[in-house]
Amino acid sequence: MGVMFSWPSSTLRLFESRNTTLHRPMTEGELALFGSLSSIGALISTPVAGMFLDRLGRKYSSIIFGLMAVISWVMIISCNRVEVLLTAIFVSGLSGAVFLVVPVFVSEICEESIRGAMTSGTMIFYGIGMLISYLLGGLLEYHMMTYVCLTLSVMVTVMLSFLKESAPCLLAKGMEEEARKSIAFYTQAKIDSKEVMEEMNILRRALQADLDTPDATPEEEKLKPLDKPKEKLSTYQFIKRSRSTRQALLMCFVIMTAAIFQGLVVIQVYAEPLFEEAIPNMSATVCSVLMAVVTIVAGLLAAYLTEVAGRRPLMIYGSIASGLTCVLLGTQIHFHWGPNWVTAVVIYLFAIMYSLGAGTVPYVLAAEVFLPEVKSFVTMLVVEWAWLCNSVILFIFNPLLHAIGLGPVFYIFAVVCFLTALYCIVYMPETKGLAVDAIQTLFIKRRKGREY
Repeated sequence: MGVMFSWPSSTLRLFESRNTTLHRPMTEGELALFGSLSSIGALISTPVAGMFLDRLGRKYSSIIFGLMAVISWVMIISCNRVEVLLTAIFVSGLSGAVFLVVPVFVSEICEESIRGAMTSGTMIFYGIGMLISYLLGGLLEYHMMTYVCLTLSVMVTVMLSFLKESAPCLLAKGMEEEARKSIAFYTQAKIDSKEVMEEMNILRRALQADLDTPDATPEEEKLKPLDKPKEKLSTYQFIKRSRSTRQALLMCFVIMTAAIFQGLVVIQVYAEPLFEEAIPNMSATVCSVLMAVVTIVAGLLAAYLTEVAGRRPLMIYGSIASGLTCVLLGTQIHFHWGPNWVTAVVIYLFAIMYSLGAGTVPYVLAAEVFLPEVKSFVTMLVVEWAWLCNSVILFIFNPLLHAIGLGPVFYIFAVVCFLTALYCIVYMPETKGLAVDAIQTLFIKRRKGREY
């Protein structure tokens, strides 16, 4: 997905030139659509993915949205009309639902001790996709690049077919035997082993969480009979009765909003003119590749630190560091207190700090803090909200830029960064290595005395 979402950056000038590979050059309006249709597609597909996760399961949802990328590349290769290309970009955007599907899937098939690192892999591999796109765009001829991208999309979709559905999803549907097979598959254990049986018991307890006694500890939950009859609740009824779910959802909304309005998406959109000012002798392609490499390395470090340092410290200190780099970048652009290369260095520093905190932690939290009964739906709400926030910040940036200038815009981003850190200090619990039922109790404790 990272390949397709960043593909316009390497083809924009080609499509607007007289030497375009299309049947005619794109107009300004079409170029604007070319850059935004993928986000519109993701905005539409995310609610659909929320329904698919429960009805079709995590595995088949991944395959379906992976096929969207395959279809889009086939359309691009088979026809050179502008209208078909724009339609293909929209179809590729439908695969943006993987930002919802993949973290949910991964969080359910990996062990709690590595859940944060594995879930953050979504953003790491998105960055790798961007890097591949930048490299292919700079090294390969247009048609060769499209065939390589189609091959990559087909390979990923085929490999997904060899995975098994997640055990929580199967158990929620009453498929206990298949759930045991899934656990055995991902843990490389025998289906009747003690390890598999213990994991099944943990999943049953999570699925049978008692909403009427939300203050119960995980130890008290273990003493309850696993075969207790359970009232079947709709998603709305579950959220209404579960105070901890509502608290977790509110926290995810606030942190996701704050993370996006810290401004990295603006840096990504306007990186080229900033780099042209900072390092005029270096090509835009090289600068873009370096930006992608920095993001990937920072993402890998974040994946490691989420399990070593924890989610909360990363979010707090990452936001503070991002705020400081925004202040430096804003003053450099506003007052030009340093050489031009300082701008490039601070941009890279901001990308690193953001990736360590706000670029990773919100997605990890969204995938791990909700109970299985409502996980698909509420995670869909969080991801959909993220797409909306992305659209808003990109929509208001240009008017804001013309009104106050680029430097002061980064002062606003700095304020958001510092407010994010303050919110996390007061309201965000540490979820590292905890089962979902234990995580839910943290949100109850926060309300009673903020014991975490």
